[in-house]
Amino acid sequence: MTQKNTEEAQGFRSGYVALIGAPNVGKSTLLNQFLQQKISITAPKPQTTRNRILGILTEPGLQIVFFDTPGVHRAKDKFNKLLVETALSTLSEVDVICFLVDATQAHGPIDEFILENLANLKTPVILAVNKIDLVRKKEELLPIMDRFEKRSKPLAVVPVSALRGEGVETLLQEIRKVIPAGPQYFPDEYLTDQPERFFVSELIREKVFRLTQQEVPYSVAVTVERFEELPEKKRIDIEAAIHVERDSQKGIIIGKEGRLLKEIGRQARMEIETFLGCHVFLGLFVRVQKNWRKSSRMLMELGLHPHARG
Repeated sequence: MTQKNTEEAQGFRSGYVALIGAPNVGKSTLLNQFLQQKISITAPKPQTTRNRILGILTEPGLQIVFFDTPGVHRAKDKFNKLLVETALSTLSEVDVICFLVDATQAHGPIDEFILENLANLKTPVILAVNKIDLVRKKEELLPIMDRFEKRSKPLAVVPVSALRGEGVETLLQEIRKVIPAGPQYFPDEYLTDQPERFFVSELIREKVFRLTQQEVPYSVAVTVERFEELPEKKRIDIEAAIHVERDSQKGIIIGKEGRLLKEIGRQARMEIETFLGCHVFLGLFVRVQKNWRKSSRMLMELGLHPHARG
């Protein structure tokens, strides 16, 4: 008997779940809540997630593989079209779709666009109405839930606050109910299939998002140029490049007398040390690379291309 048949005979269940929704709806925060660990960056600004991040929740007899997808939006340039393509391509690959809507601004044009895409799929949908902590009167949620329930015909509708953790276990329980029989795709200790270098670059990019207020973050990419483990020093040395499109953006990120870049590095290093579990030397520099978002080579280097189901 094969390993897969053995696992299925023993009642093991596994499945892929896509988290889909408009930008800044809270998908990354929800994924971090599911896993009880930060693997997807969050920021007040929309479109922080650029890659389809895979998160893995393993429980006795069950493994759920989540995709935190880039926020769906009306894209115009090559870069943003690729983000949307990455998000929508996931829908045909998964066993369950968790569709997040914002309770404070539900059913906008992006939600309608997503509903149109869902209409052509047979994949089961669970609707999560997020940010209920921002709604003063809970009865205001009822028409929102009813409207989406009629349109998408979800298996369940669950109000949640991903930020506070309210309703997250209920939502997770609804997802568990529809996970089919299947093999264990990843070892118990895996939380993601992404390499450490990827999360280092994401944590740095998150600090740029949080510490700059201008349009700079949308023109920023981060690549890890050196990642060297030094066992004798019990340290990892990391050098990373922050890519921007204009000289003016470089000046903003560096800041007066280099103060902002130092603060980006300080905050990023603290989280990277927590993530890696050891001391880290982090060197950052800013590189101007005009129109990098239109460069196929750069997009490929950043992993911004459709992924196949693993």
